[in-house]
Amino acid sequence: MGKLELNKKKKKDALYSTAFELFTTRGLAKTTISDIVEKAGVAKGTFYLYFKDKYDIRNKLISHKTGELFYKAYQAVMETDLTGFEPRLFFLIDYILDALAKDKALLLFISKNLSWGMFRGAFDEKLPDDGPQMYSLIEQLMADSGFSGEKTELMLFTIIELVGSTCHSCILYQQPMPMEEYKPYLYEAIRHILRSFSSPGPGEGNTD
Repeated sequence: MGKLELNKKKKKDALYSTAFELFTTRGLAKTTISDIVEKAGVAKGTFYLYFKDKYDIRNKLISHKTGELFYKAYQAVMETDLTGFEPRLFFLIDYILDALAKDKALLLFISKNLSWGMFRGAFDEKLPDDGPQMYSLIEQLMADSGFSGEKTELMLFTIIELVGSTCHSCILYQQPMPMEEYKPYLYEAIRHILRSFSSPGPGEGNTD
């Protein structure tokens, strides 16, 4: 990466970091673009090079933070000796749940604003150092583990919706029980999801 590109990345990272701090302390409504650029130490014109408005940076920040978290989880699982898609998937989920439990501001920010479209955007983002997309890495992880389930995106959507909705209540409010107590139930539900997507879907079986 050249000096010019490095400088651009530094400014964009500063905008992301500042926006996240302000959004999670003041809230979106009470944060202005002027607040963000002043605290980040960049010109307002620089902001508009990357973002249309504060809602655009909010949406891209969700994808950025989500992709960043998944990339760290992916790096961690690749450093283990785990084989098979299910053990690797549970390791990924454990890593992410532990990270969100330690950073409740991030959990609140993501869970409050996240939609599948934004999450899919996180998978489409380029990884650090101009690496591949996270979605490509997940597909590769599945292939390397010998998982032959079809409709990958639909399966991921189902698992992510389940994990996201349950971890929000279990981590933040300990309801209906603390996250660690709930995990065995969560993982059993995910096993059923994996099995269902490894089998013919509705209307895809033998009709003879």
